Formats: sequence, C-alpha cells, structure tokens
Amino acid sequence: MARISIYDSTLRDGAQAQGISYSVEDKIKIVGRLDALGVSYIEAGNPGSNPKDLEFFARAAALQLVNARLIAFGATRKPGIWVADDANILSLLKAGTAAIAIFGKSWDYQVLEILRTTLDENLCMIGDTVRYLKQHGKEVVFDAEHFFDGYKDNPDYALKSLAAAVDAGADCICLCDTNGGSFPDEIFDITREVCQRFSITVGIHCHNDSDMAVANSIRAVQAGVTQVQGTINGLGERCGNANLCSIIPNLQLKLDHECIPAGAMRHLTSVALSVGEIANMPHNDKAPYVGGHAFAHKGGMHIDAVVKSPNSYEHINPELVGNSRRVLMSEVAGRSTLLARINAVDPALMKNSPEIGRIVERLKQLEHEGYQFEAAESSFDLVVRRMLGRFSSFFELVEFKVIVNEPSVNGVNSSAIIKIRVDGQEELTAAEGDGPVNALDKAVRRALERFYPAINEIRLTDYKVRVLDSDKATAAKVRVLIESTDQIENWTTIGVSTDVINASWLALVDSIEYKLLRDQERTLSC
Repeated sequence: MARISIYDSTLRDGAQAQGISYSVEDKIKIVGRLDALGVSYIEAGNPGSNPKDLEFFARAAALQLVNARLIAFGATRKPGIWVADDANILSLLKAGTAAIAIFGKSWDYQVLEILRTTLDENLCMIGDTVRYLKQHGKEVVFDAEHFFDGYKDNPDYALKSLAAAVDAGADCICLCDTNGGSFPDEIFDITREVCQRFSITVGIHCHNDSDMAVANSIRAVQAGVTQVQGTINGLGERCGNANLCSIIPNLQLKLDHECIPAGAMRHLTSVALSVGEIANMPHNDKAPYVGGHAFAHKGGMHIDAVVKSPNSYEHINPELVGNSRRVLMSEVAGRSTLLARINAVDPALMKNSPEIGRIVERLKQLEHEGYQFEAAESSFDLVVRRMLGRFSSFFELVEFKVIVNEPSVNGVNSSAIIKIRVDGQEELTAAEGDGPVNALDKAVRRALERFYPAINEIRLTDYKVRVLDSDKATAAKVRVLIESTDQIENWTTIGVSTDVINASWLALVDSIEYKLLRDQERTLSC
C-alpha cells in the first residue's frame, strides 16, 4: 500500500471559483478542518497577490497543526531580473511557511506568447527560483503549469522545464493539466514517462474542464505519482479542480493507498459540508461519497434489496465517509420503505403493527394537503415521532405578528414580533429583516437563544417556494422547503399553507425542532 500525500488547494485554487471570497477568519477555520481530516499539505494563498493573504500567513504562524504543512504559493521570478530582487519571491519568504510552491511555464507556446521571453530564460527563471528558495531552507514544490499540453506540443522542452527544477533541488515536481483538456490514457502514459525519468516525488494537479479531473488524478497515481493536488468539493476556476472528496476515498477505500488517517475518513462528509458553508456555496447533493443523494434510494425494488443486502445498491458503507443511507418517501416507495424509515425511530415495529397503519394514514392525509416528504425527510421523521408519542416540542408558539413596510430602508422592509413559551416561561421579542420570513426567522432565534444557545449554530442554506394549485391565483396553497445546516449535517423541512408566511413558519419550526432533537440524541448517546 503506497502512501499518497494529499495536497489541498481549496484556499488558493479553490478561491478562484466564481462567487468565493474567503475572509482571513474563513481561511483559519478551513485550515483547522483540513488538518483534522489529515491532509498532508494546505496551499493557503499567494502572499504576493494581496494583503489579505499576508495577514492570513501572519496569523497562521501561531497555528499548531497536527497533520498538515502550510504552503505559500507564487510564481517563478520575473524575466530579466535577479531572483533576490523579485518582490513576489520575497513575499513568499515573508510568509514564513516551511514549504513553498512555485509555478512555472512548461509549455513553449506559453513561454513565447504569454511570458514573452525566451525558452532559455524561462528555464533559468525556474532554476534560479527553486535554488534561491532551497538556499533559504524551504521545501519546494514545482508546479509545471500546462505540462500536459506542453508535452503534447513539445515533449523535449516540457521535460527540460522539469529538469531545471530537479537540478536546482526541488523536492517535488507536480504535473499540471491546467486547461483540463487531457484524457486519462494521455495522463497515464505521459506521467509514467516522467516517473521513470525522475527519481523524486512527482505530483498531479488536474482541472475539470472535460469532467475528467478525478479520473485523471487516479490514473496518474496508477502511473506512479505520490502526491495528489485538488480541492474540497472540486472548487476552482471555470469547471473546478480535481475533487478531493472523491479522490481520497477512491484511493484509500478502493485502491488501498494511504491518504489520510483511517479514523479521519468518517469526517469527510462533514468537512465537505462545512467548507461549502464557509465558502457560501450550495452543497452538491449529487456529489459521490459526500452528497445527500449519494446513498439515497427511491424505487421500491431497490429499497427492498438494499434493506436485505446493502451492497446490492451501495458500492461502500456510507458510514465510512460519514454519510448515511436515505430511503426516500415517494409514490413508488410502498409500505416496506416506510417501515425501514419508521424502524429508525422504533426498531420493534413490524409491517403489520397497528402503529404503521396509523402513520400511513397520517402521511396520506398530509400528502393530500400538499406535503411531499421525498425532499423533506427531517419533517417526515418528526411526523413519525409525533405519531409514536416519541417527541415533545421544545417550545410553543403563543403568537406572532409580521409587518411589511415599503419601500425598504437599507435592505430592511419587514419586522416581526413573536411570543413563545418554554417550560411555562414566556419570551417576547422582535426583529427586523429583509422580507417577512427573514424577520420571523431572526425573531424566533432571538426568543429561543436564552433557552437553547445551540440555535445560533443553525444556518439556512436554501429556501424554496412552490405554488401547488396556481388556478386559485392568490388563494393557492404553497409548499415551502427550508434547507438548514449546523456544519455537522444538513437537513430539509417542509411547510404547506395558503399563507406563504405560515408555510414558512411551519418549515422553520421543524428545522429548529429537528436540530434540537439531534443535539439531544447526541448528548444522550455520549
């Protein structure tokens, strides 16, 4: 079993994705999650590109990392100047990391048309930069930018760019499929040639423009590389980078390579969720291994089979990566499906138990009213618990009032007043918001936080409204779905009403109750 070092670039290459702008505090949080996951390297930014990254590296110097080494990232020296006079190189040293990644051109076309310098000068730029950093005691990773395109156009020059780095003392040469256009067979053949030619650590860095980044990374490992670069959730510019949330389990669980500590694998899903939340990017439910749909089953025959033998429709045990099986409630599920979900609450119930019949009738009634639990399984669980007498509400609504004022002022056009009761104690609070639902959400959180401080961990990540019977115009029923997270798990709840605010309130209550219930269960299991 080969040891593969995982090199994470979520904070640098991932930050180049559209819509992402990490704060320094965001980056510190993500570093903590990545270190706990057990990655080998965390490429944390380019200190020469902006003051924020310089501030990050200053703060990061105090971090006590257990598994990972921080890496500062930058380019080779500029053409025609001494390396010691290059401000970007000096900023890399100022970052204070033990390891530094340097990217340089390995495609002759890029050297001539983009850098506008000579092929020989580019080789000197690579060698000078690596040598200078090694003289300062740094571990150096050389990222050969556009390597595969360069090799396909001019293999001799692409290999010379690697040799320049190796001869100058680089600790690792990383082959970059920067345009993301290579195929797995090309990656394998070219990578094997490099691994046979150079007797140092070789890495792979793939982009996903042809939807091949994960496959290309796996084939590169099979060709001999021992370092894999990528990002959590495949974040990155254009179509993204190689997704470490797929690469790590593929290599470790399927190919028996050691990538991260064995016990850390169960945290993979929570890391994917938390990084997405911090980056303010919606989680991809269809993502392999860590997606909400990765182990979801809907068809009746599939569900029957997976209950009898999980590996009939699951390629791994979802708990290995911190995920879980989901049995979807739908018109094709049938009573066996319901029983599997209900047994998660009460394992003693059988298909012919009278409780099952009562639950089925209640679900039919709710579906007739417009509820649909396939996408709101957390509300489904609460319905089952209420029917079985296994759930008591954590709070009681006394009343709420919502006022909408137009035009809005500074993004605020609504206010909400709410009175709730917890164990006989009443709390009256008010809040303003950008819309009535936002104001109501803020008000109920404010009312509950002194009773349940964990309420502040909840973040609403998605809010959907669907009109159910549009022929009734403004009197139509609406279905509201709210997706929430506490950075440990995601859950979705539902509310239905002819009043969109009331439907939102029902979904919001279920979201809060589900969070408090899960926390209670975790406490009791400890």
